Amino acid sequence: APDGGFELFVQYDGEPNGLRIHRDGRIFVADHKRGIMVIDPMTRRVEPFVEQIDGRRMVGPNDLVFTEAGEIYFTDMGDSDLAEPNGRLVHVDAAGKAKVVLDRLAAPNGLALNGAGTMLYLNMFRENAVWQMKLRPDGGVTRVSRFLQLSGGLGPDGLLTDSQDNLLVVHCGLGCVWIFSPLGEPL
Repeated sequence: APDGGFELFVQYDGEPNGLRIHRDGRIFVADHKRGIMVIDPMTRRVEPFVEQIDGRRMVGPNDLVFTEAGEIYFTDMGDSDLAEPNGRLVHVDAAGKAKVVLDRLAAPNGLALNGAGTMLYLNMFRENAVWQMKLRPDGGVTRVSRFLQLSGGLGPDGLLTDSQDNLLVVHCGLGCVWIFSPLGEPL
């Protein structure tokens, strides 16, 4: 509230990590323990949205982002690292079907889309890097590349783009937020 007060909105048995509000008002949560959860903002009812992918349990969802069409990309990070890269990038289509887009990733974390919704940025926490990839109409990705290589211990966590397509990178290791131009120049 404007006076600095707050109230507990909802409580459930889980480990919520990332959160985004869909344009229809539903609240989606990347829950490390339970998968992708959805909260009805009126009733505050919490329900599972994605619990498994191709019959496999998730390792621990971390963050999510919506496309303009309302589809979801989310990271399934768990405890993955460079020695055991079992993290995944997952796409959920408009019908609610989830499929793995990239597999064997070392700690995929925050996600952001450019303003046109054609490019996805992905924080790779353990690699201390930000990847970029072009989105395909079928929900897949192409031209996956390292957009930024950072330094300073633990890597990038949260990620957003602003109205000029600058990339805002929350960098845990250095305790700061970097702003990079669409060309990768530090601003």
